[in-house]
Amino acid sequence: MLNRVYRSIDALIGYACACLDLDPSDVDWARNQILALFSLDSYDSGDGPADPASGGVDDLLESFIQALEGAGLMAQDDAPSMADTVMGILSSRPSHLQRRFAQVEGAQGGMAAMHWFYDYCVKNTYIKKSRLDRNPRFSSGGVVVTINLAKPEFKDMKKAAAGNSTAGGYPQCTICHENEGFAGRDKRTLRTIPLTLGGHDWFWQFSPYGYFREHGICVNADHTPMHVDKDTFGNLLDFVDRFPGYFLGCNAALPRIGGSVLAHDHYQGGGERLPMHQAGAWRTLHLDGHPDTPIEILDWPGTVVRVVSPSRQEIIEVSETIRQAWVDYDNPDLNIASQGPEGRQSALSPSLVKTDRGYEMSLILRNNGVSPEFPDGIFHVHPEFYPVKQEPIGLIEAQGLFVLPGRLVGQLACLEEALVAGTGLPEQVADFSLEYGEITKTLQGSHDPDQVHEALKSEIGSVCARILGNTAVFKRPEQTEGFLRGLGCR
Repeated sequence: MLNRVYRSIDALIGYACACLDLDPSDVDWARNQILALFSLDSYDSGDGPADPASGGVDDLLESFIQALEGAGLMAQDDAPSMADTVMGILSSRPSHLQRRFAQVEGAQGGMAAMHWFYDYCVKNTYIKKSRLDRNPRFSSGGVVVTINLAKPEFKDMKKAAAGNSTAGGYPQCTICHENEGFAGRDKRTLRTIPLTLGGHDWFWQFSPYGYFREHGICVNADHTPMHVDKDTFGNLLDFVDRFPGYFLGCNAALPRIGGSVLAHDHYQGGGERLPMHQAGAWRTLHLDGHPDTPIEILDWPGTVVRVVSPSRQEIIEVSETIRQAWVDYDNPDLNIASQGPEGRQSALSPSLVKTDRGYEMSLILRNNGVSPEFPDGIFHVHPEFYPVKQEPIGLIEAQGLFVLPGRLVGQLACLEEALVAGTGLPEQVADFSLEYGEITKTLQGSHDPDQVHEALKSEIGSVCARILGNTAVFKRPEQTEGFLRGLGCR
């Protein structure tokens, strides 16, 4: 039994030498670290290490886990943590990785370095790409829908809000830099890259959830609360100047309108242009004193204005003017109150991309006010759509990429089966009566499996687009135009 354990360790070490920059001088050290995990004080190389090319890292880890279980060295429930432990040993130290990143960036540029770093995080299993690739994903109704099987669902708004706070301790929260290599949260394979934004220390790490291509978060090195102000715009500009192939944005720094870690200042971004980035302009205005900087009202279900300029200073000044006007804006007729019992209620989520037009700063206007009719939020998902999505709509979904809960895989399959069979709405998915009725109307009596499947995807996309409409503080673009004209736009 132990021979199989030795062979699987050798195979993983061979993989680390080939793919994780494990120096041959460190092979004996790495092997001994792994042997020590199981109190093994002997080792037999046998016929030599297995060929790491004979399987991917997932296969190698599976063989390793099975060998440990067969030898009675590990319980099955410990497999995820053990895999994280071993891959943490085989991964490069942060200092080595950061030097390699700097070398790639110096020779090939910032984007090449980011691509290299992402590839490394896949190879060392921090990003479990093979699992992420199994997440259902499709485009419909002008949005992209994905069902993330690894992401927990927060249906209780109070529990979701509790996730924004920290209980102290070490690390202070789930995204503090001290999580790098931390065993307590199985972060042994987490690696980060230091950045400077606005003259201050930040760092970048890729997200293990991977909602979109090369999805990562940019985190303030100091544990300081989320905020969006004039400096935020400059920070986003610093980032896209260095990594022009990525977008970067941040959640509005208020509960109920996105953001799972409001206690720590951070941004999100990556290598995919989301649907909102590609939305056209319904109308273009210009702010007094800034005639060369278009302000576009987007043709988009949410309330978004886009500031466009090749000038950093223009982007900052115009965006800040709009931000200041919005956070103090009140309109009782539209249920918009800038202040409430908990304090400020209006905020915005900025998102920046760099294109051939220059910088494009999208400003998503948000408000987290509540009412007796909508106790979870006036501009939150409305209750009729809770079966599909109940969590707060954050930056990524506000830009048209909906991350739906894993439970939907089974629920949508149940709906699809019933629609094909024509048996009526099953009891176990009775909450989906709205969706079932709309799909049935669309199908007009058809039970063809392909038509049912497409109608179901179309319905989910439609619901997500309507959810964006729920979050819109201005339900019609003319109202957005009125707000902009009120602050001097022509």
